[in-house]
Amino acid sequence: AVGIHGEDIDSAIETYNLLSERYFTHASPTLFSAATPKPQMSSCFLLMLPDDSLQGLMTALTRCSLISKSAGGIGLNIHNLRAKNADTDNRFEQSSGLIPILQLFNNTARYVDQGGNKRPGAFAIYLEPWHAEIIEFLNLRKNTGKEELRARDLFYALWIPDLFMKRVLDDGTWSLMCPHQCPGLSDCWGADFEKLYEKYEKDGHFVKQLPARFVWRAITVSQVETGTPFMLYKDACNRKSNQQNLGTIKSSNLCTEIVEYTSPDEVAVCNLASIAVNMFVGADRKSYDFTKLKQITKTVATNLDKIIDVNYYPIAEAETSNKRHRPIGIGVQGLADAFILLRMPFDSPEAALLNRQIFETIYYGALEASCERAEKLGVYSTYKGCPVSKGTLQYDMWDVTPTDLWDWSALKEKIAKHGVRNSLLMAPMPTASTAQILGNNESVEPYTTNIYTRRVLSGEFQVVNHHLIKDLTDRDLWDDTMKNQVMANRGSIQNIPGIPDDIKAI
Repeated sequence: AVGIHGEDIDSAIETYNLLSERYFTHASPTLFSAATPKPQMSSCFLLMLPDDSLQGLMTALTRCSLISKSAGGIGLNIHNLRAKNADTDNRFEQSSGLIPILQLFNNTARYVDQGGNKRPGAFAIYLEPWHAEIIEFLNLRKNTGKEELRARDLFYALWIPDLFMKRVLDDGTWSLMCPHQCPGLSDCWGADFEKLYEKYEKDGHFVKQLPARFVWRAITVSQVETGTPFMLYKDACNRKSNQQNLGTIKSSNLCTEIVEYTSPDEVAVCNLASIAVNMFVGADRKSYDFTKLKQITKTVATNLDKIIDVNYYPIAEAETSNKRHRPIGIGVQGLADAFILLRMPFDSPEAALLNRQIFETIYYGALEASCERAEKLGVYSTYKGCPVSKGTLQYDMWDVTPTDLWDWSALKEKIAKHGVRNSLLMAPMPTASTAQILGNNESVEPYTTNIYTRRVLSGEFQVVNHHLIKDLTDRDLWDDTMKNQVMANRGSIQNIPGIPDDIKAI
């Protein structure tokens, strides 16, 4: 709290109290590094290759090393890296392609961990599926095959244009291209991308052609065997981003919760915090305090905006980007806990409505706080031309009508007058570590089992669904026999006859 607020003692005390009362938590790097000599409090960094040359590759490798050393997770897009056997600047040589350079990044991730081995180095590599080496890319994490063609410590992700999915649906042909011979494909999206891609196809500039479903099958086989690649959809991400006025967005991050603009001289950054949404369930377990949730959200948004200014940046390009666009990421944890406390089955209509109202409240509170800070401190540098500056909020982009919980028209008027301080506001992150600190279920996830083992920095722990134990204890059903039955069913209670149906439902 002191690391964020400095000499603003009242705000520091408020943050300390809310943290200690478990209403929210900042992300792991903030907890590790706040108020240290080098307070690198950001979770995620997104970057691209400055250019497709040896110097560009080494610059990206150096940036990744410095970020990982400072506890940052990395998302790197390599759409413009020329394919194997493509011509190089030296006319007597040909490119070695993706695999050798990715093995270099793989070993860098192993060597440069995230700050004293608090977290292992973690890089997510993004590639568009038109790249000539897409099949080799999909095999990089597999457990079988030649070792010299593998790089298993990286995470892989695809940045998929709608055109690819159309070709899969239509059982069409998909053309693989080298970005050196077909430049500009990663710099456009939507209709512009389709026009350029089809022009290159028509002119015969592809390296080879495959059935689109062959590529799709290779993707699904890789996912079954390795859990990767992650799947993000390029056109949807660009269409609904408040940073679309900056240029084409080319990747997400390691955990896919943020979608930010990157360029050769800008490394995107995001500071994160998560709100424990189960803490706002009333003592009667029948009501939900949306007013308190909005109030806490505004505090969290203010904290994250302050972190942008007091943060230590491992590279200058990250500081440039973060102070220009000022993105923040507010997520949640304990959504499943909130449903259980309110006796709502996870897939029920009332849970769906509560979920919508919770996120609507958080978005409203974050916008209001950002607008109030803009009134005092000014809008972020690249505000002009963004969707919010034109009166288009996130729900407008989805053609969704908000509930009548908050006065959106009044907020829009306020934003039209004062603007906002932050380009991005919400980012539902996985909360894998911080949810364990607060004792909540992760993020927006349902309980997948009632007993499991969790591995964190300090060791392995058995985690038990404490809501289940309380409910069974209240009904005099919890004893050693019941415990053994739950364990015998691998954490499931659905097939245990002595447990009432209303408990099974939630």
